Amino acid sequence: MARFNSVILVVPLACLIMIDGCQEHLPRDIQSLFFPGLRRSEVFGFLAGLGTTFAALPDLIVMLKRRSSVGMNPRMAAIIGVFQILWVYYGLLIVSRPVVLWNVIGVFINFLSVGAYLHFSRKEKSIAASHVGS
Repeated sequence: MARFNSVILVVPLACLIMIDGCQEHLPRDIQSLFFPGLRRSEVFGFLAGLGTTFAALPDLIVMLKRRSSVGMNPRMAAIIGVFQILWVYYGLLIVSRPVVLWNVIGVFINFLSVGAYLHFSRKEKSIAASHVGS
């Protein structure tokens, strides 16, 4: 058992020493060759944000085309929208343009989805109530 305890202490220490010795091998955030005004991390951030931000857009488009809230769950969009507000704040703290930009757009899309859901579900309830009353 004592041998096991010493291994538990030695292995993490050895890993930390190895990681510390590899500083020169870490990728550097250099200026992008294709977009000289941006760093490489910002280019990747903009590309990653493009995909994740517009992932909610197909549901919104379908809801607007059908003019119906059937099959939609507003909780998902609301939860994502709330956490994207936190991402916006985080982006401001780390001064990251991609994080701020994409999450502001994402907040708008997700809350637009929630608003459209509420609008169409109210309309559907009033139509259903008028049919029940007749």
